[in-house]
Amino acid sequence: MIAETSYLKILFIGESWHIHMIHSKGYDSFTSSKYEEGATFLLENLRKNNVSVTYMPAHQVQISFPQEQAELEQYDAIVISDIGSNTFLLQNETFYQSKIKPDALDMIKEYVKNGGGLLMIGGYLSFMGIEAKANYKNTVLAEVLPVIMPDGDDRIEKPAGVYASPVEHEHETVLGFSDWPIFLGYNKAVAKENATVALTINNDPLLVYGRFENGRTACFMSDCSPHWGSHEFLNWKYYTPMWLNILHYIASS
Repeated sequence: MIAETSYLKILFIGESWHIHMIHSKGYDSFTSSKYEEGATFLLENLRKNNVSVTYMPAHQVQISFPQEQAELEQYDAIVISDIGSNTFLLQNETFYQSKIKPDALDMIKEYVKNGGGLLMIGGYLSFMGIEAKANYKNTVLAEVLPVIMPDGDDRIEKPAGVYASPVEHEHETVLGFSDWPIFLGYNKAVAKENATVALTINNDPLLVYGRFENGRTACFMSDCSPHWGSHEFLNWKYYTPMWLNILHYIASS
């Protein structure tokens, strides 16, 4: 197990959504809306353990993603979770005003090339995602990430639950962990030839590490929060240590 107390600075992107609901009560109906963030529990635990988190919800990416490479270089790692590639590629000024802007995914690729760490966490808008709408296979991050994504919808739903399992020779980031938790689904992919699989789920990769140029990369193919991330996972005694280990590992390129 990695024992790290050093300070980390990360940029965490995604894990937020707006919900617009229609309430129908006989003849009458009305609408209501709410905004939610899914990574609150994870980010609170990271902040308690010497990690400085800059959180960028999904809707903010369209208006405030860094425009200079130096702005990304200040971080030890970038985390992308449950936010599709369109949000990076179709920022407001480009989509609505036809303004030429830096390609955010190209900037992330350059960041990793220069030695930064990148983690993608699974979800309905990670990797390929629901109806393939996340669509990262058709972006430059397909070259950077340590997995090969399928062409279509990559979700594997497991309502009865499926357990994580370590590989035979445990990776240092999960060494000594036990009582592996149950998950309710994941994104299916294949580990690249030069990647390292640390955890599996249903005989598919769950936690995968790789390198791109001078940087380290990781993919966690299930969710950091519900619904795929079960309550058992969030209450697992190694929940926070696992994320800390992953971040310290990819930041130590």
